[in-house]
Amino acid sequence: MTRRHYLKAALAAMALVASGCSAPLVGGAAAGSAAGPASGALAAGAPVPTRAAVRAALARANSYWQANNPPEKWSFWDVAAYHTGNMEAYALTGDEAYRRYSTAWAEHNGWSSAGSTDKREWKYSYGETPDHVLFGDWQVCFQTYIDLYKLDGAKDPRKIARAREVIDYEMSTPHSDYWWWADGLYMVMPVMSKLYTVTGDRRYLDKLQEYFSYADQLMFDPQAGLYYRDAKYIYPKHQSENGGKDFWARGDGWVFAALAKVLADLPADHPSHALLAARFQAMARALKPAQQGEGYWTRSILDPAQAPGRETSGTAFFTYGYLWGINHGYLDKASYAPVALKGWHYLSQVALQPSGKLGYVQPIGERAIPGQVVDQDSTASFGVGAFLLAAAEMDRFLGR
Repeated sequence: MTRRHYLKAALAAMALVASGCSAPLVGGAAAGSAAGPASGALAAGAPVPTRAAVRAALARANSYWQANNPPEKWSFWDVAAYHTGNMEAYALTGDEAYRRYSTAWAEHNGWSSAGSTDKREWKYSYGETPDHVLFGDWQVCFQTYIDLYKLDGAKDPRKIARAREVIDYEMSTPHSDYWWWADGLYMVMPVMSKLYTVTGDRRYLDKLQEYFSYADQLMFDPQAGLYYRDAKYIYPKHQSENGGKDFWARGDGWVFAALAKVLADLPADHPSHALLAARFQAMARALKPAQQGEGYWTRSILDPAQAPGRETSGTAFFTYGYLWGINHGYLDKASYAPVALKGWHYLSQVALQPSGKLGYVQPIGERAIPGQVVDQDSTASFGVGAFLLAAAEMDRFLGR
């Protein structure tokens, strides 16, 4: 199944919220104090797991995926997003089988993405063909290539050559509207911050700021504190089934996780830092009261009735983001640990099957679809990748 091709929509830029641009970081306390009550506190039934249990869940999920899916698959987003989680699992565990699996995938794809070499035909509208080199779904693979490059003592330049070629070309153009859909923030923002870490070239961060500013003005709703999936879904032009704002869980999951990944690499003195941190904290506040009693978030975050029931991919990204924020001082532990623990309990005790199969992952799409079946047999590579991110960060949380 593939997503349909949508033309980019033009939208007048909303004014940036002043507080979002200047919100200071003081251990994340301000972000926690402004939040409403959690939908279920820790005392309401989210036990604290042991690190051994978390490691076992991570191993069970990843071993199942790798045993049932050979690494020789394409470098498009659905597979590449899994590898971002697999590399995080490797960073935590040092299990060389994980590293070998991602290396085999990278070698299969020639450390490349969409294959066109003719820059005159490169496009950044939706597309799965070789000429869509500038479309972010073809760029998330660069995250893993850079991670593997960092692990390479010889620093083989071919591992990041295509990443640098594509992103450097992109930065040479006059365009700022590359990230026109929420998913794109996860696909490309961390690529640019990772390229900064291996090159020291701040152009990657400056262009990241420019591209994020466009995406933020297009898709961020300052009243809700969440991102629309793209311009088609902005309220009131588009409404949920019950007449409200329609925020897609996995779409906002991509953004929340992207902000965490970029903040991990971003120098505190970079001009973009305050805004990215403020958006991360705003999302944490907005997501907290929308969590369901069992620990998951529904596919339409603010309208659970539109597509009710469990969903794992958005929940895993949110759980990862909360844990990362707590672990790095951006979010207040007392306010947000109960949310993260409930999310992890759902992921590890409900979504993860005894076999290691991860269920309740909404299939490829871009919105909450009424009536769509998402059950324990619904799984996907990107959902497993998100689960691995959450598991690794939960282990670190428990080790603090």
